[in-house]
Amino acid sequence: MIEMKKCIRLRIGIVFNFRKGWHGGIIYIINIINSLNFLEEKDRPEVVVFYNADLEEYLKDMKYPNITFVPWVFPQFYKGYITTWLTRKNVFIEDQIEQYSLDGIYPVNDRPIAGSKKIAAKIIAWLPDVQHKFYPHFFGKTRVFLREWRFKLILKNTNDLVVSSADVKSHFHKFYIIKKELRIHTLKFVSIINNFSFPAFEELKAKYGVPSKYFIVSNSFTNHKNHFVILKALILLKNKMPDLHFVFTGKMEFKGNEAYIKKIRAMVTEYELEPFVSFLGVIPRHDQLGLMKNSIAVVQPSLFEGWSTVIEDAKSLQVPVIASDLPVNIEQLGNKGIYFSRENEHELAKALYNFSPGNNQLLYSNYEERVQEFAKAFICIFNKD
Repeated sequence: MIEMKKCIRLRIGIVFNFRKGWHGGIIYIINIINSLNFLEEKDRPEVVVFYNADLEEYLKDMKYPNITFVPWVFPQFYKGYITTWLTRKNVFIEDQIEQYSLDGIYPVNDRPIAGSKKIAAKIIAWLPDVQHKFYPHFFGKTRVFLREWRFKLILKNTNDLVVSSADVKSHFHKFYIIKKELRIHTLKFVSIINNFSFPAFEELKAKYGVPSKYFIVSNSFTNHKNHFVILKALILLKNKMPDLHFVFTGKMEFKGNEAYIKKIRAMVTEYELEPFVSFLGVIPRHDQLGLMKNSIAVVQPSLFEGWSTVIEDAKSLQVPVIASDLPVNIEQLGNKGIYFSRENEHELAKALYNFSPGNNQLLYSNYEERVQEFAKAFICIFNKD
């Protein structure tokens, strides 16, 4: 258990500046802020959220009393780097630190320079994973180059880096030279659920046209999420399990994934899988969690993860998980998960066919304790060394 005696009330800046389509990053920040409610009052920091106007709609989900929202026009990527190098001032963060008297700021993933020594605030980066090292073909050459360049600048210019799992930490040591001054903090985030009172299941079934029994997959439709292994397993099982059904949530069609979606739709049509699948797209998070809570199990088939938000949602909801055999999934679930080889539809089909729902006992550790420990770990990263 993490002790808070060395922690003091802090003033922390949160950079909320992601692509609107990256729901994993958006939920990550919302979870961090809401977890602070589980701390004792004396330990709760003052939080200042600097947000991109495109993300304003998500501010309502940050339900924390000691919070200030500040709209911020972030520099364009290339212009910001060039200006920083010319002025020797990190234009991505230094104005926020000075203007709002911050003790720390997170996550800071643009570090063209180390920054001015006069700034006492702790500047902390977060890198979710190094997926581009394992699956460069999912990114394209230009994006891999820019991602690698950005990573190396972060590793050179920051002294504190947060990763979400021991697995990801091992990847940084495998692929990069880590300077001795760099502290890599493993912060295993927890899914925060503000309201466990979900819509009635009958209402959700009617609203989304789903059957009473189904497995659920809640991932964006990108290559590494590996939806095809599920479709292949359905092909193997559709005659043995005529009532088998999968509900898919997550953004489907967007720029860059056209070929992926086209192939999915073609496979569904060719193998007549329409009765076995429901593609719901992006739905309100509370509805998504309600559907997850009432599912037979969550299936997480990814080829790569840094720390799965979907698995954390399932743990907070006490829902079983069938997951690909990624080391990070095993780190996250331990002996509570059911695993299959990530590209083996036969193993997945066997797991689905033999799945038993269990007896409604708690699968995972206490929700409140898990969240409180996470919040303590987050705050203590900002302690002065």
